[in-house]
Amino acid sequence: MRSFRIMLTLASLALLGATSPPSAPRRIVSLNLCADQLLVGLADRSQIVALTEWARDPELSAVATQARAIAFTHRSAEEVMALRPDLVIGAPFQTRAVLAPLKAQGLKLLDLPWSQDVVAIEAAITTMAAAVGHPERGVRMIAQMRRALAAVGPPPGRGRVAAYYQRQGYLTGTGTLVDDMFRRVGLVNLAGRLGRPALSQLSLEEMALARPDFLILESGTRAVADRGTAALHHPLLDTAIPAARHLYIEQAQTVCGSPAFADAVASLAAQIRAVDRREGLRGR
Repeated sequence: MRSFRIMLTLASLALLGATSPPSAPRRIVSLNLCADQLLVGLADRSQIVALTEWARDPELSAVATQARAIAFTHRSAEEVMALRPDLVIGAPFQTRAVLAPLKAQGLKLLDLPWSQDVVAIEAAITTMAAAVGHPERGVRMIAQMRRALAAVGPPPGRGRVAAYYQRQGYLTGTGTLVDDMFRRVGLVNLAGRLGRPALSQLSLEEMALARPDFLILESGTRAVADRGTAALHHPLLDTAIPAARHLYIEQAQTVCGSPAFADAVASLAAQIRAVDRREGLRGR
């Protein structure tokens, strides 16, 4: 009988270990797309009450497939309070009109800072994992991301210049995840060369004159869908930067700091190597 009780106790402990600890929040609401990315990977499904509506958008969210099965809000204070959360995750820039009423109700709020490099991504993962009651999952997620980045191998960029160019002529500058991605594959950010801030606009004519070695574009702009994407297919760009050196990255992999960032780095490195193979390793 004593042996049976011991076995029953051990089985109960094992079962508890497979779920959230008693102190973990049971009803979590995310008000931020970047929080969505980490919450899905770190919390139990039963803990997540709602994500943002953007979590289901494959162009913006690296967890779009998983998010389809989870409810979402439009981030109003009334919606959130009706869900009776015990943890609400937002961001420092979140509108006070939403967060102030929640704070007044005594709800626990967590601000998740914007991640602009791998160090910040790891810090956000650690913070989120602790907040949802699964710090060990954060440790594993960070280890997996580090392995994925290490697997990319030697940087193939060799100091060549690249520009991350978006709809309406927006250029991504230094101090951003894209800039960190460039450094990791051995590319120099054109925005830094031009002394541009984190986000600025560069006309087609200015880009053609700058003639970067690579033009990095969002995969969603491969086809012309509107005036913003049409500009990225202007003949002037093809003349200055050959189409073979137009490389594409999934926006969902870089819009937020998450383990998906490692996939962006690996994809960009692979595309650069493919260009070099086609060109016989010739730099321009």
